[in-house]
Amino acid sequence: MLIIRFIWKLFYDYDLQQHGAIEIAHFEMIATIVHQLTRDLTPEEIKASNFGPYYIDHTLAVWPQAAGGVPQNACEFQSKGDPITDLMEDMAAEQKARTTYDNILRVVKDPDVVDPIRFLRAREVVHFQRFGEALRMVQEHLDSKNFYACNPAFDKNCGCK
Repeated sequence: MLIIRFIWKLFYDYDLQQHGAIEIAHFEMIATIVHQLTRDLTPEEIKASNFGPYYIDHTLAVWPQAAGGVPQNACEFQSKGDPITDLMEDMAAEQKARTTYDNILRVVKDPDVVDPIRFLRAREVVHFQRFGEALRMVQEHLDSKNFYACNPAFDKNCGCK
């Protein structure tokens, strides 16, 4: 049990703080790309595109939202306080971001967009691998027959080796 808490604390005290800062930097890169692509739009271009409803609400300001128009909110961040649950969620988030970048790369050909998106995609792959390493570290210290049946960060006698 103590080793699980140590791994969790080590990973989250150092890596998650660093990871959070990196994710904010990723958002800044995406926001900059969106700003650069939209700053010179004319009213005619806005009317001719699907950008009109966005423009009515936000003019040309960067407003974080999904492609379907759903604004980002606190519901986008998931945390349960269970190392396995949270690491699996983190890994899923990295894969979803990578998939989004893959989709962007399929439709965008502008090198000023493609190059930073490729960089961000590569970072998502690394992040996925790092979360996977942390998950393996946690699982190695649990009883493999029981590691889905309890919260090793909270429950005592949780099947730790």
